[in-house]
Amino acid sequence: MSQTQSQPLQFKAVPDTSDLGSIPRDLRFHPVANASPRVLTPAQLEGFNRDGYIMNLPVYSPAEIAEIRGYFDELLARVVKAGGDSYSISTAHLKYGPVWDIVTHPKIVAYVSDLLGENVIGWGSHFFCKMPRDGKAVAWHQDSSYWPLTPSKAVTVWLAIDDADVENACMRFIGGSHHHGHMTFRDSNPDEHNVLNQTIENAEQYGTPVDDILKAGDCSIHSDLLLHGSEANGSDRRRCGLTIRYAPAEVRAYMDWNKKGVWVKGGDPSGHWTNQPRPAGN
Repeated sequence: MSQTQSQPLQFKAVPDTSDLGSIPRDLRFHPVANASPRVLTPAQLEGFNRDGYIMNLPVYSPAEIAEIRGYFDELLARVVKAGGDSYSISTAHLKYGPVWDIVTHPKIVAYVSDLLGENVIGWGSHFFCKMPRDGKAVAWHQDSSYWPLTPSKAVTVWLAIDDADVENACMRFIGGSHHHGHMTFRDSNPDEHNVLNQTIENAEQYGTPVDDILKAGDCSIHSDLLLHGSEANGSDRRRCGLTIRYAPAEVRAYMDWNKKGVWVKGGDPSGHWTNQPRPAGN
């Protein structure tokens, strides 16, 4: 069913998208239809369908997120000592038990279940940690351009490990841009200092940027088709967030990405997604 815990699956932090064009994908936005949400309000569901995002959802108390921050500080120090950097901790739920615990956290799962249904897969986890004055931006992009998934029903939960605001380069959304479908992008130039490798030009033509200002311990959720990005962190404060990716079990994953799966709610009657156990290591 899954890899042994001593040999976790390996996936690149920035995936190779050169083969995505050969995969038959449905790249349209599919509105949420949920007449009886359990934790989100009808207004929040309406806003997600209209704008493509929901912000300021509480998850962890100040004491709880402080403990998680301390864990991340130790993890980052180990990764840097081994030759990595603050952006290279990817697919972390397959390697680190505490990250698996966050991916399966009942509050987060309840939010995404109201959007995705009763059978939900958690399949991605990637720390985006902008160190003080590191000079790296995240260009405007759509998550669906990187993911070999179909149809486009996946969402990203962005959990704030540190306070995220304009000063330390919080994430920004172009509200409503998910209704335009998949967009043309170009490869980023090295002198752009982009954390990722794609850039969508003239993003503002699709709407007005909105700052995703979050307190540590809170999260936002956005559609895989929503245009988003962030500026370089020019402050003396770190800005760390954990991106967690979820999809309904009906979504198909190519390039072995179904092997990243954790059944966070319900299950997968088709057996397409694996159900990876909690890794033993920290």
